[in-house]
Amino acid sequence: MPYYASRRVPWMALALVAACQRGERPSAATGRADSVTAAKPVFANPAGAAMRERAPDTFRARFETSKGDVVIEVHRDWAPLGADRFYNLVRSGYFDGVRFFRVIPGFMAQFGIHGDPQVSAAWRDATIPDDPVRQHNTRGTVSFATAGPGTRTTQLFINYADNNRLDGMGFSPFGRVVEGMVVVDRLHGGYGEGAPRGRGPDQSTIQALGNAYLEREFPQLDYVKRAVLVTQ
Repeated sequence: MPYYASRRVPWMALALVAACQRGERPSAATGRADSVTAAKPVFANPAGAAMRERAPDTFRARFETSKGDVVIEVHRDWAPLGADRFYNLVRSGYFDGVRFFRVIPGFMAQFGIHGDPQVSAAWRDATIPDDPVRQHNTRGTVSFATAGPGTRTTQLFINYADNNRLDGMGFSPFGRVVEGMVVVDRLHGGYGEGAPRGRGPDQSTIQALGNAYLEREFPQLDYVKRAVLVTQ
């Protein structure tokens, strides 16, 4: 059963998940990060107008990962609220550096917890309402994780198999992998289930310590180098 650790470390959800953290950026004047003058990335403010744009009816996003490129095609009519959230996360650069922290071969690959704990904390209560389930969780489809009704934030999963049993649990696919499913199949799954049920990363610790924890304890995890919107 999929799950993820939410604000209260929820458990019944797919916590889908950051080799590089997108925190403070170098200032144009000095060429280095400056905590006073450097602008925060737009994704650091979930409530900002830039994170609430309506997505196109259909669009594609390319995820350049440590194993190769993956292209996800999104259909807004499948799950409008999920599509909008995904669109804004991609266009803002939120996913850059995010790790695939829970990969279970034959089931799903999970990602979406930001590598900067401050950013992760800002998103923990930035939920969106549920979308009706209009598509099946078949191989290659992409859905948001939940910790129960009304708890979707930033965590996603890509289905490795036909996980139709998830349909009745409220997991609503909003897109599907149209290129690079072979890359998804190659994501490192050796750590297995997350703690405390398995020896993989503990989601509460990821939230608290970010990539520093993952790099130290789980160095073989694959990650998103960059995610961008692409024209079809």
